[in-house]
Amino acid sequence: MTPSPFPVIRLKPKTKPQAIRRGYPWVFANEVVTDRRTRSLEPGSIAILEDAERAPLAIVGVNPDSKIIGRVLDAPDGGPIDQAWFVQRFRKALSLRERLFPTPFYRLIHAEADGLPGVIIDRFGDIAVVQPNAAWADRLLPEMTAALAEVTGVTTILKNSGGRGRSLEGLDDADATLLGDAPTAPIPVEMNGAIYMADLIGGQKTGLFYDQRPNHAFAARLAHGARVLDVFSHVGGFGLAALAAGATQVHCIDGSESALDLARAGAGRMNMDAALTTQRADAFAALAELGDAAERFDVVVCDPPAFAPSQKAREAGLRAYERVARLAAPLVSEDGYLVLCSCSHAADLSAFTGACLRGIGRAGRRAQLIHTGQAGPDHPLLPQLAESGYLKALFFRL
Repeated sequence: MTPSPFPVIRLKPKTKPQAIRRGYPWVFANEVVTDRRTRSLEPGSIAILEDAERAPLAIVGVNPDSKIIGRVLDAPDGGPIDQAWFVQRFRKALSLRERLFPTPFYRLIHAEADGLPGVIIDRFGDIAVVQPNAAWADRLLPEMTAALAEVTGVTTILKNSGGRGRSLEGLDDADATLLGDAPTAPIPVEMNGAIYMADLIGGQKTGLFYDQRPNHAFAARLAHGARVLDVFSHVGGFGLAALAAGATQVHCIDGSESALDLARAGAGRMNMDAALTTQRADAFAALAELGDAAERFDVVVCDPPAFAPSQKAREAGLRAYERVARLAAPLVSEDGYLVLCSCSHAADLSAFTGACLRGIGRAGRRAQLIHTGQAGPDHPLLPQLAESGYLKALFFRL
């Protein structure tokens, strides 16, 4: 047998390997024998993971500085992890997106679910934005960039280093242009009949949230002829979809003036800017003020940032979601619709639904749950990893 070119890390005797064999993609530091040799591995090293009996389990990317010390990349007889390996993964991911979407605007790589743990890649036509949120991916960025250009034909590749995952991995926060020329203006993206302006350089995350696309579409079905309130609106995700579907008036509230500028620009591109109003404000304060003023809307959407990004923050996050529901429910007209969203993986669907119902009940309203949404199919789930099913969207009729 040819010896492996990779170093070895080994599970502790009491750590059962079944989860890894069944597809779980993470190995935690407290599950591994962290001897001097393991601790001396450089962050981003590629290694063979063995069980306690020295049977190979997987090829993993290693980061001794992270709580997730190993991320499963391939079977133990796979590899090498080089440009050709990336090409194969990208081709698989692209074949799914090309079947689902008529134009190249989508999430191309959704981390573990696409076999590239910690890696996010969003595509905007000829531009790709990469978030290498794990040390192994950051170290192999040149190979990844070359493979991405080879498979997709994109002419510009940007590195976005703003993800929370990079700080947890001990990585830098320096953005970069990896290929081509960075765009000098926001990019127009058409979805659900609306036009969104994506700031790929200075915007949040990669510039646009593709994951809500199907939920924007469902909300738009409720919006024809309606007065709509879009809270935590970012660049007008739900609001612009509602305008495209025939809403008579949309009011967007967000804490970022630059995001609201992009919402207004999108409405202008649609020749619907007269029907859009915006307000820079703290969302909780704005909801309370609208309630005090006895304002009513036919559709109210609240799509806040992750209030529960970790198990430690779970209970506080659920209280925040309950508060959003309590403040938003009084603003919904009789037989109107309330849409409440969560992108917190630590708050599962059952817990999030319970928090929303408590808030609606405390507001003195009764609700029908008419639809439950999740991320679009360009954000596939890895069934073995609950965290990949992070997005929930609940549609209530009050």
